[in-house]
Amino acid sequence: MGPDHSFDISLWQLVAGPLAGGRTLLVEQDVILDVRRFVDTLVRSRVTVAQLVPSYLEVVLTYLEEHPTALPDLRMVSATGEALKTELVQRWFRVLPGVPLVNAYGLTETSDDTNHAVLRSAPEDGRVPLGAPVPGVRVYVVDADLAPVPLGAPGEIVFSGVCVGRGYVNDPDRTAAAFGSDPYRPGERLYRSGDHGRWRPDGQLEFLGRRDNQVKIRGFRIEIGEIENALLAVPGVRDACVVVAATAGGPQLVAYHAGDGPDAAEVRSRLGRSLPAYMVPPTVHRLDPLPVTANGKIDRKALTARATEAAAQAATAPVPSGPADGGLSAAQRRVVDAVTRVLDLPAGSVGVHDDFAELGGSSLSAVKLVIALGRAVTVRQVLDHPVLTDLAGLLPGEH
Repeated sequence: MGPDHSFDISLWQLVAGPLAGGRTLLVEQDVILDVRRFVDTLVRSRVTVAQLVPSYLEVVLTYLEEHPTALPDLRMVSATGEALKTELVQRWFRVLPGVPLVNAYGLTETSDDTNHAVLRSAPEDGRVPLGAPVPGVRVYVVDADLAPVPLGAPGEIVFSGVCVGRGYVNDPDRTAAAFGSDPYRPGERLYRSGDHGRWRPDGQLEFLGRRDNQVKIRGFRIEIGEIENALLAVPGVRDACVVVAATAGGPQLVAYHAGDGPDAAEVRSRLGRSLPAYMVPPTVHRLDPLPVTANGKIDRKALTARATEAAAQAATAPVPSGPADGGLSAAQRRVVDAVTRVLDLPAGSVGVHDDFAELGGSSLSAVKLVIALGRAVTVRQVLDHPVLTDLAGLLPGEH
């Protein structure tokens, strides 16, 4: 930890070592900024347990990948303060397979780390769990009425027990909105985190994103965090962000990722294996590095503006006019016109070589397209042949 001992988590960091019969090592900021000196400090001081934020853990890991260093005394590393990415976990166990990694989750309002997931290998499903609650903490996943949701269903993560704070100082309105009474434990306080998650069959909690990252597109309520988690599980994807772009056909999901992941088509294919069709972003871009704000977080506003601008440019850009003779076949014209109507796009903005999904098409609009085409094709054919000229080739008797 750095020299600042006035923030919430530092209180238990200072006393945890002595309470366990050990000692707490304070590392100077100039040492932290020099990763070689930091790693040397771990070795020289025979550190057994280290807690780092994932962004700095990646810095340390990159150094160890380039300069292999034995850390014989290190027994465990705890990552907290930020979301722990799948790619970072995979890299960690390639470099230090014998050192468990703890994903620690919690909030200031609940006395910090309330859940621990002890990882001894990279998760096979590509999703890093938050773990089970620590003793004295109760965690519920609930709907808007504080009723528990079924196993595996998404809901808001709320906390009860000795961990829950008394509220926000001099802010009664904010306190009333977030803190209340536990309806299942009379006399105990409840904290509504605003985080969304779900319980896994193994009893561990999984993070799906913030409540304010929930959007509704074409009638479907979508958790942005769930898509980002699935995107981070794609091999080679190091970081990811999903935003909603304003397009002529309505709001559309756009995904950005950094790293050495596969091309856009393969990324969408992999997402389709774990997500319903309406949650798979029709547009995927590799952007390395992703833009960040002054405090080092991914700049969602910048990416949203970028995606919206790109959609506007695509809508006004010249589009291919079909076959080499410069005209469209009857089938191609029929498909282009139907897609334009179904997606409510500007006349002339749809080309025969466009991709239905990238234009904003979803499984729901695929149903509408099938109806518009007089059921000459099936929904499965629309989804399997999203390029309009390919879809036109399936129409009988119009070539």
